[in-house]
Amino acid sequence: MKNFELKGSIVAIVTPFTENGDIDVDAFDQLIDWHLANGTDGLVVCGTTGETPALTGDEDAFLIERAVKRVGGKIPVIAGTGSNSTQECIRYSRKAEAIGVDAVLVVGPYYNKPTEKGMYMHFATVAEAIDVPIILYNVPSRTGSKISVANTIKLANAFDNIVAIKEASGDLALFTELVAQRPDGFMVYSGDDFLSASANLLGADGCISVIANVIPKEFAQLMAASLTGDVKEVNAIFYKYRELMDLMFIESNPIPVKTTLAEMGRVKEVFRSPMCAMEKSTKALLLDELKKLSII
Repeated sequence: MKNFELKGSIVAIVTPFTENGDIDVDAFDQLIDWHLANGTDGLVVCGTTGETPALTGDEDAFLIERAVKRVGGKIPVIAGTGSNSTQECIRYSRKAEAIGVDAVLVVGPYYNKPTEKGMYMHFATVAEAIDVPIILYNVPSRTGSKISVANTIKLANAFDNIVAIKEASGDLALFTELVAQRPDGFMVYSGDDFLSASANLLGADGCISVIANVIPKEFAQLMAASLTGDVKEVNAIFYKYRELMDLMFIESNPIPVKTTLAEMGRVKEVFRSPMCAMEKSTKALLLDELKKLSII
């Protein structure tokens, strides 16, 4: 199954809500259409940026099915199905597989901090239970645990349906280790917009991105340029949006990116608790940069 060849800009799409807190279906559809029109290469639904910890299981399934139908096979759809319970992860993944996703994104178990052996067993058990391609997701700052390079390579060699990793540790050295050791066909994606172009120039395959929510066309161009080694174009795009990439994380994701989309008129500035509106001081910094870039 290691013929999963998705590369480039993969947006971790936000989940829009109406003022009463329900999913804003029309806004979600329009966001998907906007990405299809602006060169986004893949779509992750129900990831961290989509506020999935605050969504119900029924809402997860609804969003996944809605995305699959709206995209209509034009680009791959990836569903976030991770859990710190192996059996729950299997249940979520089987449901997404039945809906028709192209892959599932499975985060390392959070809070319970498995050992190296436990981490391997978790992903091995999930891989044996489903057929859909699996993208591992290493984000130690969120989970309190890590998927080591050794475990990643061991899993990639052992299971044909473990096809990629989203590496979001913020450590560029890890990208070089993963790229150097990975088996043929195993994809390495950045989970950090700021490092994504550098990672691609070192051999990575793209980015599962936050800022692609805001500048889908430009971020797709950045990914394309970095994947083909066009350093001049990379520098032109990267340095234009460097400050904005930082500001997307001035408060916990997805607060800044969703605030930006609200200022752009694409979603309402509504979050699911415990996410909340930005502080006035940090929002002012964000708005100033958005105005400088003529985004708002």
